[in-house]
Amino acid sequence: MRVLVLGGTGEARALAARLVAGGAEVVTSLAGRVSAPALPVGGLRVGGFGGVDGLARHLDEEGYDVVVDATHPFAATITGNAVAACARAGTPVLRLHRPGWSEHALAGGFTWVDDVAAARGAAERLGSRPFLTTGRQQLETFATWHDRYVLARVVDPPGWAVPASWEVLQARGPYPYAAEHALLADRRIDVLVTKDSGGALTEAKLAAAHDLGVPVVVVRRPPLPPGVRVVTTVDAAVRAVQAVRAVDGKRA
Repeated sequence: MRVLVLGGTGEARALAARLVAGGAEVVTSLAGRVSAPALPVGGLRVGGFGGVDGLARHLDEEGYDVVVDATHPFAATITGNAVAACARAGTPVLRLHRPGWSEHALAGGFTWVDDVAAARGAAERLGSRPFLTTGRQQLETFATWHDRYVLARVVDPPGWAVPASWEVLQARGPYPYAAEHALLADRRIDVLVTKDSGGALTEAKLAAAHDLGVPVVVVRRPPLPPGVRVVTTVDAAVRAVQAVRAVDGKRA
């Protein structure tokens, strides 16, 4: 059984470990956007494929039995390319999509927006000392906020000069509740801006903001391609891959 995992998430690493332990040959592909990523068990490739054509060609050449897209919930381009390339190559594809925060107990109190630009507008209406946790690639949307204190948390530093009024905090989760509560209180944050990434690693900031009375602006997830099979847990992904093996039988 030969599996290509499109990774970069904790779920992708957990899935690779489970599949390798079960005897599958797993190659995880990372986009290469993080300087020091946590590495998975099994094979590894780093860098893009060259769009749909490049990925379809790679699938034909390497003979994978199944592709599991376990990328970040906001990696919409990668997900779309994977679905299109797998359709072209005739390779089964599965989307491992961690649950978001739309069903969170506090979700009804969040300000939900469709994109980062809208999040900026909402944050300007709600506060003046924002905490940005939207990721490094989206920070330039807020670049003209040079008239206020801004706390921005990223894994890797921005590739551009941020305004002098900003504080850039480089950190990698998990972020426990006590630390998040202390950070928000210490920096006198009055609005939190985030994306609906889901997952337990970054969830504590939502409760900390609620307890401090800090409004939360959340960017909705992009839609998934129509027709793609979706599972929400690593266990379900393992079972789905095993089902492909049982039905296909090419390498079983």
